[in-house]
Amino acid sequence: MMGSSAGKNNVKGALLTAAVCLLASGLLRIGDPTRAIARELSLQTQPETNQETPELSEVQPADPAACLALAEPGSLLAALHEREQQLDARQEQIASRLQALAVAESKMQENTAALVRAEQRLAATLAIADQASEKDLASLTAVYENMKAKNAADLFSNMAPDFAAGFLSRMRADSAAGIMSNLPPESAYAISVVIAGRNARAPAN
Repeated sequence: MMGSSAGKNNVKGALLTAAVCLLASGLLRIGDPTRAIARELSLQTQPETNQETPELSEVQPADPAACLALAEPGSLLAALHEREQQLDARQEQIASRLQALAVAESKMQENTAALVRAEQRLAATLAIADQASEKDLASLTAVYENMKAKNAADLFSNMAPDFAAGFLSRMRADSAAGIMSNLPPESAYAISVVIAGRNARAPAN
C-alpha cells in the first residue's frame, strides 16, 4: 500500500511540474507580446535560403495608367466604348468613300459609252461626207472632161496648182493632155510639179 501511494504521488508531481512549465511559458508570451510578435514577423518576412531574390534593376515600374484602368473598370469600359465609336465612324467614312467611288466609276463608264457613240456617229458622218465629196468630185471631173480643152484650160489657169492637179489626176489621159497643152507654160509647169511630187510620195507596190 505504501508503494502504490508513493507512485501516485510521483505522477501527480510530474503533472504538476509540466503544468507549471506551460503556465510559465504562456505568462512569458503574455508578458512580452511585442517581442513575440516581432519575432514572428521577422520569421515570416525573412526570405528562404533556396529562393532567388530578383535584382532591383529587373523590377519594372508599374504603369500608372494601367493601374488606374485596373483599379477603375468603369474607365476601361468607357475607353473601349469610345474606341468602338471611333472605329464605327471610320468604317462609315470608308463605306461613304467607296460608294462615292462607285458612283464616279459608273458615271465615267456612262461618259465613255457616250463618247464612243458620238465617235461612231462622227465616223459615219465623215464616211457619208467622204462618199458625197467623192461623188461630187467625180461628177465635176466628168464635167471638165466633157468641156472643150481650151475652155477647160482657161478655168484651170485660174485654179491653184494643187487644186488643178487633183482634177487632172482624175481625168483620162487624153483629156488631161488637151487641157495641159492649152495652159500657159508657167501654170502647166506648176501643175506638173505637184502631180510629180504626189506620184513620188506614193507607196511602191
